[in-house]
Amino acid sequence: MEETAAIEIKNLTKIYKLYDRNRDRIKEALHIGKNIHCREHYALNNVNMTVKTGETVGIIGTNGSGKSTILKIITGVLNPTYGEVRINGRISALLELGAGFNMEYTGIENVYLNGTMNGFSEKEIDEKLNDILEFADIGEFADQKVKTYSSGMFVRLAFAVAINIDPEILIVDEALSVGDVFFQNKCYRKFEEFKKQGKTILFVSHDLSSIAKYCDRVVLLEKGSKIGEGSPKEIIDMYKKVLVGQLDKQVDTHKSEGFLSGETWKSRMKLNPNKDEYGSGLAEFEDYCAYDRSGEITNTIIKGEEFTIRLKVRFFETVQDPIFAVSFKNMQGTEITGTNTMFEKLTTGTPGPGDVMVATFTQKMSLQGGEYLISLGCVGYRNGDFTVYHRLYDIFNLTVISDKNTTGYYDMDSVVTVRKLEDGEK
Repeated sequence: MEETAAIEIKNLTKIYKLYDRNRDRIKEALHIGKNIHCREHYALNNVNMTVKTGETVGIIGTNGSGKSTILKIITGVLNPTYGEVRINGRISALLELGAGFNMEYTGIENVYLNGTMNGFSEKEIDEKLNDILEFADIGEFADQKVKTYSSGMFVRLAFAVAINIDPEILIVDEALSVGDVFFQNKCYRKFEEFKKQGKTILFVSHDLSSIAKYCDRVVLLEKGSKIGEGSPKEIIDMYKKVLVGQLDKQVDTHKSEGFLSGETWKSRMKLNPNKDEYGSGLAEFEDYCAYDRSGEITNTIIKGEEFTIRLKVRFFETVQDPIFAVSFKNMQGTEITGTNTMFEKLTTGTPGPGDVMVATFTQKMSLQGGEYLISLGCVGYRNGDFTVYHRLYDIFNLTVISDKNTTGYYDMDSVVTVRKLEDGEK
């Protein structure tokens, strides 16, 4: 292992055998019979990576890409089929929180049980006990059996045990989102404290904002193979293409209209499979998408960067000044912001039967990092009456990636200065 390497992974492969029948599994285990049919599934396929001491490395990928498998092999929960993992330092793993807890033991008894499992002496656990209980903040329940805990109390104690054993290497798998918002804030503060202390961190998360904020380097896995490694921005951009199946396609769709035959914009988006729509039938959304500053169609936007939502509407009857609209909701269904061509004082003309119109909404992304649902509308006034021609509710989501969030729904993009007054200055 290199002197500066905390974790070194070479040719790591994990194969699972998938059997058509349970009896075939038993036959193979007992080494009896022939014609045993099984398929090999590569959860990991010849993966190589090195995490240097003091480095924070993120691992991202779609579900089933091998992220959790690689962490379980590093921490000894699973054995590899081939390859090797070399570790230089004491590991604490935030994987399946509470694994190893005895439900009949009290909280304090489980602290000692887990501490012992992690190689600590009773004296060392005595010294850390107050910090663990203060971090978990479960009060008098520390002396009660764990089986009486709420799910929130359980994960808080499990997290507190794992995070306070002072590891040299911290392994994190989606564990920073446990508990309520105040406990999550405490978890992230502890995470930042670890970084400042120069500890090595290997971090798996679907939260791309956290990946962008905390990681020095990111590894992208797909179907068990490592397909990318580099800076957070570079690999997140690559991941965005993976999500919509466009990794190997370099077509500039919104500038050149260079679509493959029969391809639509929305085919490159992740769409809501349970769309809610209605309308009079006078017009219909044929296509829609969002694309980022580089022109890539995507559901993921970097906070602070320019992005565009694009709509294509076909009309079946003559309509005067149709109004095109876009709105944003948070995950709780609260409408956060939105606009339309009427608010923007834009005259849209008089499309007739068979006409197709394209509307583009371009703006800077100022919303806080998180998930948002996008609704689209084409409405207008027909014979003096307000009419919905076609409306699509929550048709796709936008994930906003941010390495700095402020209070509220959007960032005021403030410029802040602080200086010390000189003597005699008011």
